[in-house]
Amino acid sequence: MGLAKSKLLPRCRAILRRLRAAYPDATCALRHDNPLQLLVATILSAQCTDVRVNLVAPALFKRYRTAADFAAALPAELESLIRSTGFFRSKARSIRNSAQGIAEKYGGKVPETLAELILLDGVGRKTANVVLGVAYGKAEGIVVDTHVMRLSRRLGLTRQTTPEKIEQALMKVVPRKDWIDFSHLLIWHGRKRCNARRPDCIQCEVADLCPKIGVKFKGDSNERT
Repeated sequence: MGLAKSKLLPRCRAILRRLRAAYPDATCALRHDNPLQLLVATILSAQCTDVRVNLVAPALFKRYRTAADFAAALPAELESLIRSTGFFRSKARSIRNSAQGIAEKYGGKVPETLAELILLDGVGRKTANVVLGVAYGKAEGIVVDTHVMRLSRRLGLTRQTTPEKIEQALMKVVPRKDWIDFSHLLIWHGRKRCNARRPDCIQCEVADLCPKIGVKFKGDSNERT
């Protein structure tokens, strides 16, 4: 184990423990009833808030219930339903194409492997990790959205700057059993405490673990290996 990694592991475990205590209900904010709905909602969430996606979702999922329904959707009709999420034309195209792949290749069931998911149109590692982790409980990677990018760097867990490299760096210091929860916890913390413009450092549950604040972490007496 490298020196840098050996120093990061105790701090990462402490961050996880404290954020779990602060946000015991942390989970995916996108409302869905099945893996297909989650996949569509995650595609819609690109450069859009989860709140907006959740406002659009009820009418969308009432109109289209299966992968075949989405694949056969009239472009103009689908675009109209998702217009407020932004980039609606490209999102509608990705939804229709990915749904077509699901209907034709996987019998209408959203695949359960990373390799299969990333072959679908509009599905990258982030979307695939969301579906695998939330819908299927499979930890194949770590979801890296804007909150995870910002907080993982702020907390000194990585110096990488791209989602792909940040994910690979985090996978080395976050225990695999915590990969799914880790993203939820950082996202909730980013929204509720450590927002980009005005982070509440005074009330922050992990202030002494944050190099940006300048408080040195001396270890947690309750830390478990």
